[in-house]
Amino acid sequence: MILYTMVPHELIFPYNAENYRKQQMITYQGIPLLVELTDQQDVHVIRILSTDPQHYMDDKIYPGAKISLMNLDGLSAL
Repeated sequence: MILYTMVPHELIFPYNAENYRKQQMITYQGIPLLVELTDQQDVHVIRILSTDPQHYMDDKIYPGAKISLMNLDGLSAL
């Protein structure tokens, strides 16, 4: 079977399901993101899921950035 997709191999065939349980897709200020919950107050951006090139130029949202849940404006779960 051949699977043609833009989704990374690790998300389709996870090697450890425990690592992916903390991940979820959210929308932050209109930008879809894949984030991982690090603790009760912060999330860690894993991937930007947008097709708009301007979203990748935002200096506050990049893979590896931490976003505080305490002062989130425009956050919603997908």
